[in-house]
Amino acid sequence: MNFNNIQNIIQTLIPNLPSWIVFLTSAVFISFLVINIVVMTGALTVWLERRLLARIQSRLGPNRWGPFGLFTPIADIIKMIGKEDIIPSTADKKIFNLAPIVLLVPVLLVFSVIPMSSNSFLGQLNIGILFIVGVTGFNTLAVFMAAWSSRNKYALFGAMRGVAMLLSYEVPMALSIVSVVLTTNFLLNIEGSSLSALSLVGIVEAQRIPFFILQPLGCLIFVTAASAEMSRAPFDMIESESELGAGYHTEYSGIKFAIFQLTEFLAPVATAAIISVMFVGGIRGLSFIPGSISLIAKIFVIVLIFIWIRATWPRLRVDQIMNFAWKFLLPLSLINIFSQAILLQIFYSSSSSISNAELWIIAVINWFIAGISIFILAKLFGHKGREKNIPIPSQLANMEFKSE
Repeated sequence: MNFNNIQNIIQTLIPNLPSWIVFLTSAVFISFLVINIVVMTGALTVWLERRLLARIQSRLGPNRWGPFGLFTPIADIIKMIGKEDIIPSTADKKIFNLAPIVLLVPVLLVFSVIPMSSNSFLGQLNIGILFIVGVTGFNTLAVFMAAWSSRNKYALFGAMRGVAMLLSYEVPMALSIVSVVLTTNFLLNIEGSSLSALSLVGIVEAQRIPFFILQPLGCLIFVTAASAEMSRAPFDMIESESELGAGYHTEYSGIKFAIFQLTEFLAPVATAAIISVMFVGGIRGLSFIPGSISLIAKIFVIVLIFIWIRATWPRLRVDQIMNFAWKFLLPLSLINIFSQAILLQIFYSSSSSISNAELWIIAVINWFIAGISIFILAKLFGHKGREKNIPIPSQLANMEFKSE
């Protein structure tokens, strides 16, 4: 069911209705439907993540409310709604109340432009990828708003760490997106398509070979930077419990804290949707499987990978996180852009078209470049380990003491 079908249904049920009212009613209905589906997805993600983390750590996990603990997120929501909403006396109340909404709304907006089918209404937005980059940038603002308005030093420490990290990792993430747009533009121009290289539908249509195979370095950079943008392990220094309590939302309680938690568990789903569209083909898949089912399956697998990373990787130090962004990911992203542009130009100049066989050759070369680049940068900037201090034997070590 798409936007046009909903408009037709409304016009059939209520004839002679002005077109602008039909359009507005359809938009409100789709928005209501999408928001509710996204919220339920967040609740299921909470259950799935807690359950899998427990099994990986040899625990049972949620198992009291409903079969296999499926109703635990609902019980948590009811509990948080019943909690007292405490606002510190020194807090800036307007910004304090606004921060959770500023953090949640961009995540919901990301889902609105994900193409669930080839004729998706908002998925055909010709600047869809720029829209996603723009709305996700509010994450940094919301984190600092929450910490600064609460007047808590631990929250502010967490926010300052978070802002530094988020701004650092936005650079390589944006450069990895540039390589995707560059490749999409080449392939769409060759095929004579009228789709924009900045639209998510155009990126999906250009993936004759999934981009995670064609440009593995770009996919690796984006996934790593996106994990940092979500402040998930091993990049969760923004709310290191052992040092900063709860981090930037230390002073929040009740429904506001529930919104922060919902956003935290919705972020991997939204990021997985973006990754599946940009690098795994989105709705493209086997011919006998509907495109929306293929997309949901890819999102599910990527979310499982995020959960596995959280369960197995330890938290990095602040200096390690910053060094990794500027000394490792940034050079890799520049290498990825230049190598991809040179390869596409070479193959395009030779035959004015690129076949699937030539794309596979480009993929093999890119995998080789990725391996060499990672090896060289790891040797240059990687952890070299501590040199073992060889103890100097003391002159008194071999002395014999004779008793008189």
